[in-house]
Amino acid sequence: MVVGAFPIAKLLYLGIRQISKPLANRIKAGARRSEFFRTYVCLPPAQVYHWVEMRAKMRIMGFRGAAVKPLNEEAAAELGAELLGEAIIFVVGGGCLVAEYARQAANTRRKEEELEARLHEMEQKITSLGLLTEEVDAKVRETERKLVAK
Repeated sequence: MVVGAFPIAKLLYLGIRQISKPLANRIKAGARRSEFFRTYVCLPPAQVYHWVEMRAKMRIMGFRGAAVKPLNEEAAAELGAELLGEAIIFVVGGGCLVAEYARQAANTRRKEEELEARLHEMEQKITSLGLLTEEVDAKVRETERKLVAK
């Protein structure tokens, strides 16, 4: 019974994804503490997200012309930090997915190249065996001709 190769790459990707969650939590905590990060990184996406979400909800409920009030700074900072954490996890997961796809594609390409090389080698052997068969056939005919001539 053949045992498959240990999927070290998959295990590595899983570890990276698991590490990304606490990393995202640390970045969120840092974003909540840092005034610069809060003002320029967390608040703008949170306000845009809130505005889009509220506009969609209002349109669904039939309030087309209602204005959307922006979130207060504390709620926007919290939402922005959450969005940032989720974005980090999503990017890490997407990166692992792309890396796994590239690895699988490389394995497939390598196997196809090996198969192509074996096929080419077999074709060469068939060609050489065909030539050898023709030589033997010619020798047999020559021998038969000599025997018939005697």
